[in-house]
Amino acid sequence: MSTTAADIVSAVGGAGNISSMTHCATRLRFQLKDGSAVSTPTVEAIPGVMGAVPQSGDRYQVVIGGAVTTVYNEIMALPEMAAGASGSAKSDADVKAEARSGGPRGKFSWLDNFFEFLSDSFRPIIGALLGASLFITFMSLMATTGVIGNWADPRATLPVSWQFVNLAWKTVFYFLPLMVAYNASKKVGADPWVGFAIMAIVMLPGFSDLSKAAHTASIAGSDVSIVHIFGLPLTIFDYGQQVFPPLLMAAVLGPLTRGLKKIIAENVQLIFVPFLAMLIMLPLTAFIIGPIGVYVGAYLAQGLSAVNNFSAFIFAIIIPLAYPFMVPLGLHWPINAIMLLNIQTLGYDFIQGPMGAWNFACFGATAGVMVIAMKDKDKPMRQTATGALVAGLVGGISEPSLYGIHLRYKRIYPSMLVGCVLGGLIIGIGGGLHTSAFVFTSLLTIPAFNKIPLYTIAIAAAFFASMALVIIRDYRTPEERAEVKAAKAAQEAAEAAPAAVSPASPDVAPGPVAGSSGAATATALAERTTTEVATITVTSPLEGRALPITEIPDPVFSTGVVGQGIAIDPSNDTVVAPGDGTVVTAPDSGHAFGLKLDSGVELLIHVGVDTVELGGKGFDVKVAAGDRVSEGQPLVVFDKKIIADAGYSNITPVLVTNGFEFSEVAGIPADRVAPGTPVITVTR
Repeated sequence: MSTTAADIVSAVGGAGNISSMTHCATRLRFQLKDGSAVSTPTVEAIPGVMGAVPQSGDRYQVVIGGAVTTVYNEIMALPEMAAGASGSAKSDADVKAEARSGGPRGKFSWLDNFFEFLSDSFRPIIGALLGASLFITFMSLMATTGVIGNWADPRATLPVSWQFVNLAWKTVFYFLPLMVAYNASKKVGADPWVGFAIMAIVMLPGFSDLSKAAHTASIAGSDVSIVHIFGLPLTIFDYGQQVFPPLLMAAVLGPLTRGLKKIIAENVQLIFVPFLAMLIMLPLTAFIIGPIGVYVGAYLAQGLSAVNNFSAFIFAIIIPLAYPFMVPLGLHWPINAIMLLNIQTLGYDFIQGPMGAWNFACFGATAGVMVIAMKDKDKPMRQTATGALVAGLVGGISEPSLYGIHLRYKRIYPSMLVGCVLGGLIIGIGGGLHTSAFVFTSLLTIPAFNKIPLYTIAIAAAFFASMALVIIRDYRTPEERAEVKAAKAAQEAAEAAPAAVSPASPDVAPGPVAGSSGAATATALAERTTTEVATITVTSPLEGRALPITEIPDPVFSTGVVGQGIAIDPSNDTVVAPGDGTVVTAPDSGHAFGLKLDSGVELLIHVGVDTVELGGKGFDVKVAAGDRVSEGQPLVVFDKKIIADAGYSNITPVLVTNGFEFSEVAGIPADRVAPGTPVITVTR
């Protein structure tokens, strides 16, 4: 590891380029003087490095896994660190505070936090949106086949049974502002239910009924209803499907909540903080924030519409070319909001069709990687690519492909961009595409578009062009291909070695091996054979719901970079050892534990996401590094409310960090688990 430590320091620009450094349970976190001096491929090529994540504000993360503490200590012990580093090890909170106050660096950090805010406001409701989009696809298919009329036209009257089916997707999109308000408020550290209640005032039937006493006025070229409340003008809008108003509301509610907590005594905060927050925010949202949000969204939508109206051909090429760079930065979330607004105001959206060209180019590139991995018998990459491809083609979700593969192998992007251009060209030549509802662009949602043949040809061209180019060009550099071949040769040699001494081989006499007795040899062979075929079961370390790791709100965990396993959404507050073993890491912060079980499985149990930021607040650690633990022994007791109130997720990744030693690691999702319930199977 000493070489790894020195290589990492060198790759990030040397000790002189490191302003400060800290670590969490899996990652080294650097604050650099000049982030542009770092070559991510060089960092990722270092033995022991599982991945690298460049961030704004000259911040940089290096994913190590369970050995992060060892590597961190070795880096700090390097002579050049003592002599050349301009800073010292600091907490993440200190690093972020310095970044935010550092002029341009602070601006970039603010921008980074802004996109995290957008992402975390939408990510938890992806499942509901995806489910609703499939209902929409079903209704589109029924309309296309003539079973029902135009389900998306509010002037059309559907049979009452189909009206009820139509409500299955409307419930998600109409109440979307409330869902966004809850998530966004939680992200900024406010009470999410207070945020929910504040946004709900403008969605009450009684609020809409105020328009009966309103007069019509023209604002920005649109007729709106205005009613006077105690002499103050109140604009009445239909806030269903709107997402900008709840985002703006939460952005104000967060600082207001923190300010109220500073001036109100702690023993009465439970009563007066939510009361005063609602007293201020309810009228502020109804009179000012809500209308501003509506107009912000409207003007953004009009800008994109102007480009599309000027040239649908140009627009159809720009969108798929922009998305590969927008999604990693989180820039696509505001565009999703505009799509919803288009549907509400225009009755259709024109962005999702070209976006489909990007999505399928992305999925095609993943398919190309999967083909190469199957040909090379590269099992880890084959599993990663297969999971990402299924998530894309069925769910329309590109993040597993991007974070798990494409951003790690930069040769993929040129091939993928060719697919984006080809798909966009076909859509542009065909005059563009419309859809009457917000859908995730997957194979299942093809019927939602107005020109199904055009859309099908475009996405097929994007998919297969990217796939073919990745297969032809490969996604790896010559050096990376050589490394894979070398690793494969070593693995084949290791697998062939036991066969050479197998007692079942007719070429090997059943006598003793030199230096050992025959009985000892037989016992060793039997133990080895048993171990090699054994399936190890890892049980849950806490009560709750077991989720696939793709639902962890952190791409480093959700893409399997750290390891495969399971995520637990806890219902209790105690983490216990899932088996007998040794505690490898147990930081004072209590947010994560590294265990080496007697079975040989090495586990990372990370309590919540980004909870290292709490600095130990809300965590009561029960063990220390080096301790022997028994199955069921408490490791830490944590406060779920403190974690949630700070804006962090309680979802707890439980990951096998030495999965490379096994043939398969598989999580077992379940609605209800408890200590003793199997949640991971590990096959040797």
